[in-house]
This record gives sequence, C-alpha cells and structure tokens, in this order.
Amino acid sequence: MAINLEKITLEKKGDSHFIDLSKKGNPITQEININLNWSKGTKKGIFGSLFSKDIDLDLGCFYELNNGEKTVIDGLQFSGGKGGTKDRLTRQGRYVAEPWIWHTGDDRGSSSGSGENIIVNPAGLKDLKRMVIYCFIYEGAARWQETNGVVTVKVPGNAEIEVQMGAQSSHSKFCAIAEILFSQNSITVRKLVTFHNSHGDCDKAYRWGMQWTAGSK
Repeated sequence: MAINLEKITLEKKGDSHFIDLSKKGNPITQEININLNWSKGTKKGIFGSLFSKDIDLDLGCFYELNNGEKTVIDGLQFSGGKGGTKDRLTRQGRYVAEPWIWHTGDDRGSSSGSGENIIVNPAGLKDLKRMVIYCFIYEGAARWQETNGVVTVKVPGNAEIEVQMGAQSSHSKFCAIAEILFSQNSITVRKLVTFHNSHGDCDKAYRWGMQWTAGSK
C-alpha cells in the first residue's frame, strides 16, 4: 500500500486503512466525500466514433444504520422487501436526517471532470454502522480499463483514500469498490474490488438480505 502525506492508495484486495477519530481531539464537523471520476471510454478513430458509446458510470452505496435500517442509494430507483428500501426514501438519500447520506446527482457527462459524489453528514456518524461503496456501468460495454476510473474517499483531517479502477479487466458491469465501517471512535476503509452481474448478486455476496426490482434513470 503506497502512502504519502496527501494520499493513501489501496492497491490490493483486502487492503484497509484505519482512521482513529479518538486521536483527533475534536469531532469531525465537515462532511465525508466519496467521489467517482472517470474519462470517456470511446475508441479513437472514425470507426470508433461511429460505433462506440461513451461509458456511463454510476456511483452508489449500500448502507446500514445501527438501528437495523439498510438499503441502497444510487442513480436508479429500487424497491426492497424485508430489510430493504422504504417508500419514503428517495434515490438520493437524505442529508439532514437519517440516513445522513446524500448522492449529489447523476453525471452522464464524464468529460466534465466532476464525476459523481456521495456525501455523509458528520452529524449522522453515530447512527451509521457500515457502507459498501460500488459503481456500475449503466451504458456501454464493460471496459473498465478504458474508464481510468478512480474512487476517492475523503475524511476531513486525513489523507485521501484512493481506489483505482482503470486496471480492471472484468466483463461484469457491477463492482463493489470498498467497505466503510463506522464505530464510536474510528472509521475503517477496506478495499473490495469484486465484480458482480447486478445489485442483487452483490447483495448476496455481502449478505445484505434485500429483495430487488430494477428501476431506470
């Protein structure tokens, strides 16, 4: 795991970074930001431009609260059965009340450079138990190596934690990126980078126990 003063890159599956909040003196008062950024996946040349689509990546997360509530937040609408999503929950989550997690919006223009962001309100850290951050290819072929995708987790007062996607060669369109575990005095970020055929397959792999019906943008 390569470390410098400004960035920590999680390189291998299972690599983790432990953030000890008890040593910071003051509680976190600024939001945690999770960013997915990527470049266009079109092929070069006239035939590439005619027959190849830009790759549209989407960022999302599973989350679980300490009270047992759990569901997903991303650019698609899903409804769940037991333990799943609730009708009151929007696609983007909620920032000023539970679950304290907000997806800032779908970005279909990867050339803009801003990507997609999920922000966590520090007021809700006491209520959060765990998150699994994921991204999936909504449009275009599963060509991860052409996206130059990077997921960055920014916890205020700490080095940025980065997971690089551009080296991946899987043909599955859904990837679980990282797991974030919350406790009273710490946050642990663990690299996953496991590939799945769908949200439901990822759910089974990490035992979230939800039921799924697909939605659309």
